[in-house]
Amino acid sequence: MTRVVITGMGMYSPLGTEPSECMSSLHALKNRVEVMEGLSEYSGMLCHVAAPVKTELPAYPRKKTRTMGRVGILAAAATEKALADAGLTGSPELGDGTAGIAYGSSGGSFTAMADCADFVDKKNVTALNATTYVSMMPHTVAVNLAIFFGIHGRVIATSTACTSGSQGIGYAYECIKSGAHKIMIAGGAEELSPFTVGVFDAMFAATQVNDEPGLTPKPFDVHRDGIVVGEGAGTLILEEYEHAVARGARIYAEVVGFATNCDATHITNPSSEHMEKCMRMALQSAGIDARDIGYVNAHGTGTQAGDAAEGSATYRIFGNSVPVSTLKSYMGHTLGAAGALEAELSVLMQREGWFAPNLNLNEPDPQCGNLDFITGEGRMAEVRYVMSNNFAFGGVNTSLIFKAVE
Repeated sequence: MTRVVITGMGMYSPLGTEPSECMSSLHALKNRVEVMEGLSEYSGMLCHVAAPVKTELPAYPRKKTRTMGRVGILAAAATEKALADAGLTGSPELGDGTAGIAYGSSGGSFTAMADCADFVDKKNVTALNATTYVSMMPHTVAVNLAIFFGIHGRVIATSTACTSGSQGIGYAYECIKSGAHKIMIAGGAEELSPFTVGVFDAMFAATQVNDEPGLTPKPFDVHRDGIVVGEGAGTLILEEYEHAVARGARIYAEVVGFATNCDATHITNPSSEHMEKCMRMALQSAGIDARDIGYVNAHGTGTQAGDAAEGSATYRIFGNSVPVSTLKSYMGHTLGAAGALEAELSVLMQREGWFAPNLNLNEPDPQCGNLDFITGEGRMAEVRYVMSNNFAFGGVNTSLIFKAVE
């Protein structure tokens, strides 16, 4: 039986760029939401807060980044860290077909999209250049990573909004399980812009708590009022177990379960029934029961409908017996990067034996299920299996299960 393990992790997130830094940020029990400069200048914009990556990005040569945009550079920087962490920097296996890529984002670079809008508005082609389209196309991150690191294996581009990163991990897992590749670069990325905030603001799905950024978002709380948009990139190196052992690689965790499905009912209104089905499919994929899961990392966006649908679905499977928390209360919703960053942090918490509490959860909403929401200082626990869930517009659902290394 082919086993798939995680041998490298890299991240650029609002919490930091190193695993130890990100875990310290979680232990500090403070979020990284702040007033975003310029948002108040947009007429009618009700949300003025966001969660940016504060770390300066590497100064790569222009020749390598001219087709990327910020989203691509975030992904490249996270991937560079992940490859180094896995001991694969400069490895000939990156270019001989041993390795592939499964990586996504909600879209391409919003700066390039703005240039395209300028072209339409002014009816002047000088607003465009030779890299405008390739910077904004849905698969820009995946193919730019392939070029940047010289990956000649298959490229799977996942552009499924909030499940882009988790689908990247899941499809990479399936790729290795099938024997197509020994190594996969997996994950997701997203760049922050007024547009990403404005999209949710226009749907009245973004928070309006602007005066006290530390008090928002409030996932699963009865007073929750919407999403805080974040940005970042998370890259995981997935590897066939025997291959990893043969080269003496460190193993963070084993990927043992993955499922994805579609509500096929409404483009933005989630289906609790199909969220539940996705989680049950992941358990079946892993060959375990619900009682084997020791922690659930929830999607938990802070929206009324989303949290209620997810919470009730989770409760129908686990009842009140499994600790649950969402990391969006710390770093906002990083969209295409969410599934990857949250998976990485779930594994890091599993290895440490401490799970972060939900921030700003003062009065759990009964509509979200009577779940065992982690609060206070967090929860110490030795956990063999953790589940990480993500749900996206279009009714796209994902569930991943990670097993601790013996």
